[in-house]
Amino acid sequence: MSTFGLRSRAPGPAAALIEDLDGRRVVMVRIDGSEKLGALSSSASFTIAEAAETARAERLPLVLEIASSGADLVEGISALHGWGVAARAITACSGTVPIIAIVDGPAVSGPALLLGIADWVVMTEASYAFVSGPTMVAEFTGVYLDNVELGGSDIHARQSGLPAMVVPDIDTARAEVSRLLAYLPDHCDDEPPRWDTDDPADRETPEAGDLIPASSTGSYDVRKVIAAISDDGDYLELRARWANNVVTALTTIDGRPVGIVANQPVALAGTLDIPASQKAARFVAFCDAFNLPILTLVDTPGFYPGKDLEWRGMIRHGAQLVFAYGRATVPRICIILRKSYGGAYIVMDSKKMGNDLCLAWPWAELAVMGAGQAAAILQRRATPEERAEFERDYTERLLNPYVAAERGFVDAVIQPSETRAIVANALMLLEDKRERLQGRKHDNSPC
Repeated sequence: MSTFGLRSRAPGPAAALIEDLDGRRVVMVRIDGSEKLGALSSSASFTIAEAAETARAERLPLVLEIASSGADLVEGISALHGWGVAARAITACSGTVPIIAIVDGPAVSGPALLLGIADWVVMTEASYAFVSGPTMVAEFTGVYLDNVELGGSDIHARQSGLPAMVVPDIDTARAEVSRLLAYLPDHCDDEPPRWDTDDPADRETPEAGDLIPASSTGSYDVRKVIAAISDDGDYLELRARWANNVVTALTTIDGRPVGIVANQPVALAGTLDIPASQKAARFVAFCDAFNLPILTLVDTPGFYPGKDLEWRGMIRHGAQLVFAYGRATVPRICIILRKSYGGAYIVMDSKKMGNDLCLAWPWAELAVMGAGQAAAILQRRATPEERAEFERDYTERLLNPYVAAERGFVDAVIQPSETRAIVANALMLLEDKRERLQGRKHDNSPC
């Protein structure tokens, strides 16, 4: 392994190097938690900043291994100043080079916030992260928790969505980072690396369609659809334990890395809520930043209803997903597997949101709402027999993909067995897609 040190004589727990990680050159920052619990002095923070600036200048991925109790209390305000310099330098890398953080120990206060800047975070099982620790929580709220209860890797994986993965130890974490980088380019002006594969691009995938239940309310695991169309059935799911009503994954199709966003019918019937919208929006933005085509697999009856969601900002957070798709310029392919209703039809990369190819399976249902919901609104005073007849007629006339196809909202109705071949061909045709972007300082993303 060849390495090149940055600020190698600077004191403090942070070390920065340019090194090979399983054949990929990266800028690596390691914060040693055994030295003063990894407390960041101004010198250590300047080392982190130097590493980030080098990653941006050399156009190399930035990988941070963090075990830090926060800013050095003994040094005081200088340590805080140094942390601010490091945070600004890492922020400048965002969208230019991939930023991946590994947590193997504590990540407290400032270092915890650095995790929020990173594109992806890998936590070891023994690690924990929080902005305000148990002592402050107890003092202000009267609730007593230990480090693991407050910010352990399991809590974050299920509740906050911070880690993309939780792994047993640091060696496994490094292996997973290497696996993740295999899908990504070094920087935003490069293309993702093409993979070697023996899996034929025109392989038929009838098993994908066989997964769909006969009943429109039946559930199935959309990950099996992803496996069916992926090269050799292999994919990397990210944030699998958070907001599992939507699946975000990286895979390859005919050797081309692709980002997949898919509704998951086995969780909340595939409806979209706040966490699912946030998860999918961040993933779409990441794929767009690093030139990964986006494949969207749609099967959702709409947004999850409820006053609590509305009061917590369903409008703002649902808009994040609309916004992410609306500004994405990479090749975008949408496949409606079954249901696509209402506002969720729009936000899951519908044709008029600007996708390049919109496909539907023959039994797909595209409508403002399902037949039962429509009957409840439009046939409130009807007899049960009249409502049943209305639902039958509504289903027959409107709940099919051919009305949408006739109006240009669906490009083609395809058989599930053709899915992989058509997607692979579309990716080949779209590989030279470029869009001229309007010059501006930056957009104003909803949050």
